[in-house]
Amino acid sequence: MPLSVRPTAALTGAVGAGLAAVLVAGCSGSAGSATVAAAVQDGSAPPRAAAVTPTPTPTPTGPYVALGDSYTSGLKISPQQAAEPRGCSRSAVNYPSLVAKALGLSGERFRDVSCSGARTGDLAGAQETDDGSNPPQLDALSPATRLVTVGIGGNDAGFMDVVGQCAKENLVDALKGLVGSDRAAAPCRDSYAAADGGDQVQRKVDAAGEKLGRQLKEIGRRAPQARVYVVGYPSLLPADPASCVPVLGSALTGGDLGFLVEKERQLNAMLKRRAEAAGAVFVDLAAPSAGHDMCAGEGARWVEPPFPAHGLAAIHPNAKGQEGAAQAVLKAVRG
Repeated sequence: MPLSVRPTAALTGAVGAGLAAVLVAGCSGSAGSATVAAAVQDGSAPPRAAAVTPTPTPTPTGPYVALGDSYTSGLKISPQQAAEPRGCSRSAVNYPSLVAKALGLSGERFRDVSCSGARTGDLAGAQETDDGSNPPQLDALSPATRLVTVGIGGNDAGFMDVVGQCAKENLVDALKGLVGSDRAAAPCRDSYAAADGGDQVQRKVDAAGEKLGRQLKEIGRRAPQARVYVVGYPSLLPADPASCVPVLGSALTGGDLGFLVEKERQLNAMLKRRAEAAGAVFVDLAAPSAGHDMCAGEGARWVEPPFPAHGLAAIHPNAKGQEGAAQAVLKAVRG
């Protein structure tokens, strides 16, 4: 975890004493000045305290362990790693692989155990995939581990389910419009707001945060010398819903696009709070990915739309998205 260098009490006292002497001399008029001048002439004046410059935290040299879900593993991005289980869909150019390459880490000094579909519970427990079982991701940690990235929480919050539910609610609302009923401004938002207990999505986000908090403590216990980075999710949608019309058409109303943007912000805000509470560093991907959302042009987007480019996963990062995430992580790691 990030370390900070603080001056010792003795050093702080020495600097404070030196500053006090200067202030006294300056405020006491000529007598004080004469005393200082005399001390300088006979060589008895104390040396001036050197400025204290915090020592920068060195970039970790590994071992590096990457934990996370499909946004970390690089679902369907070629080339896929040969590592088992194949059901985890780990790409050889996902952001952990790019970070490891940039830091010169390979072999036993880099382990990517991220897995598509992972929830926070899969960090401590085995995860069954369509093609094999992924061991508990935390089992890759050891006291020797020096760098950990964690990209998880979206599946716990059911964010993809929310996107799917919004598409369904908007379709139903559109059908109502065909028979003469007034269309709602945000049918998905209205549906979630009308549910028992209010905001279902926020409740799931909060529950995911509690689980993540426990897992971050366990990471600290298993890898006490590691610097830990919690990686957020990239911007899926633009701030201006109107720019999505060419891509999404009328599949979602502007009000519901705004609702999804709000829910993703809540998810990232939770990840940031939990990271800070655990003494980890939060790596924001929303800001650097602004303008590279699923509604950007094919050459600019980092996230694929519901109808993705051939061979890629819908509403998931593409290779450019993984590159952008790697740059954000490296910037945080290198300080």
